[in-house]
Amino acid sequence: MLVRLSREFAAFTSEQALSAISKVAPHLDAEGQGTVLRSLVNADVLQTMARSSDLQLNAYVLEFVRGLTREHELGLTEVLQARVAAIREATEGLNEGMKISDMDHVRWSVNKLSELFRQISLQLDQDRHAIFDLAETAKSADSSMPLTQRYRRVLEAFDQYVEPMNQIMDSGPEGTFYHHLEEAERTLDFAAEKLTVQGALYSHRLQLRQVAHQAKELRRFGRQVAQQCADTLLPLRDELRQHNALSSAVSSLLGQVRKRGLRRTLSRTAQGSSLPLWRNERGFRLQLGDEVRGIMAAARNYVPQSVSFPKDLSAEAQDWLERVDEAEIRKHLQRCLPVDSLLDWLKTHYSHLQDATLLRIFHDLQHEPAWQFEGTPYIKTTDLQTIRVLHYPHRMSSAS
Repeated sequence: MLVRLSREFAAFTSEQALSAISKVAPHLDAEGQGTVLRSLVNADVLQTMARSSDLQLNAYVLEFVRGLTREHELGLTEVLQARVAAIREATEGLNEGMKISDMDHVRWSVNKLSELFRQISLQLDQDRHAIFDLAETAKSADSSMPLTQRYRRVLEAFDQYVEPMNQIMDSGPEGTFYHHLEEAERTLDFAAEKLTVQGALYSHRLQLRQVAHQAKELRRFGRQVAQQCADTLLPLRDELRQHNALSSAVSSLLGQVRKRGLRRTLSRTAQGSSLPLWRNERGFRLQLGDEVRGIMAAARNYVPQSVSFPKDLSAEAQDWLERVDEAEIRKHLQRCLPVDSLLDWLKTHYSHLQDATLLRIFHDLQHEPAWQFEGTPYIKTTDLQTIRVLHYPHRMSSAS
């Protein structure tokens, strides 16, 4: 009740809040209504405004309830443009991190892209429902009202949101949405392939693939939302324009009738054929081309090919949560320094660990600041339990 009331009033007096409580709970007396009001204020659902005794809803509560009921105000295209521009900056940061092999910078850029994709998707969904609410409100308004007054907010939404958003979503050189998303998607795919070749951790490559899927889905969702908003508001705008043209034509004809009389006006318009017409006299036909016919014929005769995919291993067959005392391994390694080949040392002393666990510990130990690492110029092959690793041995010694 208070959320619906907030669409008309920015703040409430105590009497308005008590009236809303009485409508929701009519069985409460005046003392019970006052108790409910005080509990709402104490729970910070209602907040007292500065320099006044009026009340207003908590912004987080208001946003949460509007998210449940899908009642949102139409957002600003400037916010969408700023977030789209931020995608380009995060993509440049990802490219820079891949060039210098800084995984921390890469993960930060990927997380920023994921958050931007989530915010843009949420804003587009909220704006879509706000457009639907505007159209429904205009259609359900009093029919005796002038169309200009009924459709005023519709025209404002079309001019201030739909047209600028169509410019952003344009796939041509003027649009920015698809170009930045396509560049981010291409960079994420390239980074995932490069990390796969380098043998990076599976979690890092999985994160890149997940964010790339977000970019693909956002491109589809943005095109869908823009089309739905245009399809919702365009008929209402055309109806208003047609009504204005009809009104002007009728007013002009009535003025001629008032000045010249009905008989002279109709006879003159019949001879000159100047009566307003709202019908297209020229008919048109549509005919399919040979290319479309060929595509349709191929689609009707299409036979799907069955592909046998390898069966994945069951989750029980692999123990992904293998517990390892990494602190003890570091103490053991500290006692054994210097070590000529870190991977061979791990295989010698901890061959009972799984290959994935052993490689993860191998990568983690390389980033220890207390030790010094030096790569050797020759290539060596190390056989683990199930895989064979071709690598340059890492010689480890104390930093001091």
